[in-house]
Amino acid sequence: MKTLIIFLTILWFGLTALNNSVKADEYNTAVIGHVVSETIKGTDMDHQKLLEAEMSKMAHTFTLQLVNVLQQHLPYIMDSVMTQLRLDLDKKHKCLLLKDSKIEDKECQDKKTQQ
Repeated sequence: MKTLIIFLTILWFGLTALNNSVKADEYNTAVIGHVVSETIKGTDMDHQKLLEAEMSKMAHTFTLQLVNVLQQHLPYIMDSVMTQLRLDLDKKHKCLLLKDSKIEDKECQDKKTQQ
């Protein structure tokens, strides 16, 4: 009985996943069907407009995906940028403090030779 319940649960999840994957391709099927039917009818279609609309749709989808990725990873990106800025400011501050002293630092010497 337990194996039957597990089997039916796996079957249900599998069919649900298959059902969702079928829904994802309906737009493309509709557009292809429309283009084929209009070509068979001999109707003069503006293929340039169709291409522009498809490219616009793809760009919109890509932008939405990019926003999601940025939303997920922006805290890590900002943390990295802030850490790098802090390190750079610390180096500059250290060189300013050691500027008139007799203490020599390799990083500050390298900056003096670059200037």
